[in-house]
Amino acid sequence: MKRNVVVTALVAVLMAGFVLAYTALRPADAQPGMGAMGSSQSGGGMVGMGGMDAGDVPRVPPVTGFAEGEEVHFIHPEVSDPEVAKTLTGMMGSPVLVVPSLADAPQEALASVYVFTNGVKPEGARGPMGFQADVFDNPPGTEGYSPLRALNLVSWKDEGAARVLKSVGEVKQAQQKGEITIERKSVVVNMPFLTWPGGQR
Repeated sequence: MKRNVVVTALVAVLMAGFVLAYTALRPADAQPGMGAMGSSQSGGGMVGMGGMDAGDVPRVPPVTGFAEGEEVHFIHPEVSDPEVAKTLTGMMGSPVLVVPSLADAPQEALASVYVFTNGVKPEGARGPMGFQADVFDNPPGTEGYSPLRALNLVSWKDEGAARVLKSVGEVKQAQQKGEITIERKSVVVNMPFLTWPGGQR
């Protein structure tokens, strides 16, 4: 029974994440035409079933990261941990919701995200701790893709030797060389992709 409740909650969270991802990428037409169920305002804006013009729908800020050596974009609307939610909210200026049941997701339903706690502070996009952007495994279109991401904290042993890593392969290689440590946390973040190598929403 508990597992069924958890699965139902996770499905609801994922569906909400997909809606937010679509809104973030295409805010101007986030509410598609609904035939007889939709109507146009005098100003030409589409009004959905809730009566809200698409232009009034809040836009979730996209975040930049890396997957398979390429730049990707994503959002992180929910997370299982309140402290991480606070950090992500402060990072983007958009509320990140706390959903504790995300932490109950089975391991086989999770992919990974690698967040850097020190190292390079590049110009432009950075991760939530102020260092290089996050690195993801299993982007959409690959086996094992999931918007639910287990949080892995990456720390450079010698910050003077730090460099920007853009793929999980590079992260694992640096770990094998003893250059970094990786700590897997019991935190799950809902991180739907907006763009990825070879595709977008």
